[in-house]
Amino acid sequence: MTPSLDTLPKIGAPATRALNAAGYTALRQLDGVPRAELAKLHGMGPKALGILQAALEEHQLGLG
Repeated sequence: MTPSLDTLPKIGAPATRALNAAGYTALRQLDGVPRAELAKLHGMGPKALGILQAALEEHQLGLG
């Protein structure tokens, strides 16, 4: 099942909180955001970044 662009995939509570605090509440908002920018968020690790990238790629989108 393809993840919705209107929600964030399951990436763990710390990473989800970090994205929400930075204003990201939907997968579509992450299209083109530099991976390095997201990696700076407290709670965002390589596993969460990989999950986000894979979810975006299912919609022919991606991190910057």
